Amino acid sequence: MTERVDKSVPVAAPYIARFEQLGFGMFVHFGLYSLLGRGEWVRELEHIPAEEYEPLARKFAPADMGEIVKVAKAAGCRYVTLTTRHHDGFSLYDTRGVRNADGFDALHTPAGRDLVAEFVARCRENDILPFFYHTTLDWHRPEFNDDFPAYLEYLRDSVEQLCRNYGRIGGFWFDGNWSRPDADWQEAELYRLIRRLQPEAMIINNTGLGARGAAGREEIDAVTYERGMPGPVDRRGQSKYVAGEMCETLCDHWGKAAEDVNFKSVPQLIGELCECRKVGANFLLNVGPDADGTVDNMQRGTMECIGRWMRVYGKAVYNGRPFLYYPDRREFLLRDVYDPHTAYLFAFDPRSFVSPDPEKAAESRIVLDDIPAEVRSLRWLDNAETPPFEQRGAVLELTMTPFPYGRSYPVRVAEVEFAR
Repeated sequence: MTERVDKSVPVAAPYIARFEQLGFGMFVHFGLYSLLGRGEWVRELEHIPAEEYEPLARKFAPADMGEIVKVAKAAGCRYVTLTTRHHDGFSLYDTRGVRNADGFDALHTPAGRDLVAEFVARCRENDILPFFYHTTLDWHRPEFNDDFPAYLEYLRDSVEQLCRNYGRIGGFWFDGNWSRPDADWQEAELYRLIRRLQPEAMIINNTGLGARGAAGREEIDAVTYERGMPGPVDRRGQSKYVAGEMCETLCDHWGKAAEDVNFKSVPQLIGELCECRKVGANFLLNVGPDADGTVDNMQRGTMECIGRWMRVYGKAVYNGRPFLYYPDRREFLLRDVYDPHTAYLFAFDPRSFVSPDPEKAAESRIVLDDIPAEVRSLRWLDNAETPPFEQRGAVLELTMTPFPYGRSYPVRVAEVEFAR
């Protein structure tokens, strides 16, 4: 089967292609706000004075960061993006090498250690790629409002510390430029610094809720979709190939919010993961640990359930690239990045296929067009069974056979082999 290549689309740089193949990541919002348990914006939205909020550092004593990384591993995440510094200005890393730093960091708390160094070490032990979230907005530093150029020097010094002290990282995820849309953020200087010290680090700068999918500067390697489903990234005629990434919450907050019980369901989250992969975007799903660095049962359980699905179908999530996309229906096919003759069919159906009597199990039919070659075989990844299917030219029709009794998943994936 010949793969069709659109020559108007630039080729992805190798590090961007590797990022796309990571597929599924875990976001972690963790900091002093975790002690209050009312979300990561609690200081700003509750107008808590600095003299009341910042002494929370005296109580900050989280357990080993490996607890967080284990949750990501169990979920099938291949990378973790940690808030090394959020908008409150508190850093999880050692800032002693940063000019004009004032010790507002994890090293100067009862924790007494560099939590980013610990996080990176635990990621490497678990074959997970660490990414660094870093705020560009800062409620702690007076220079942010009073002397913006001086603040930007402090920001660059902070990022340089992260570039130099933790070995190779996956990338940076910046957040906050939307707070001063008309300011000169001197982004070119910041991104040149990263390229010099971490040449293959992804550079991502969140465009926020109001500008999902906006490309921004040419140095940016991925566009963001904050809490919104991505569409296909139009790369035709562009000078650079950029990836896409959706970030999503488990409930309605990013940081720990003890009274937020409005959790998304496992089927919804798996569906969002699949919808992201349909258009080639990554899915970055957030957890908000407790102040001690542990993840509560609801969040942990949700991630573990997603991990059970990933253990069965993860091959398609990681290796699949956009292939056949049907705007008017949820079903789609991804092509295997290693074998152009292999594809993965993602099938959605709200009905349960489970029945104690297989003869009476609910069945449905899927009809797909634009199939580019003869289908030689088709089998479910969960049990290797071949469902009945028929191909008439470019049209493929198959019957959704039931799951074995005792098993059910919200999205089912079949491996499709085309004639070679």
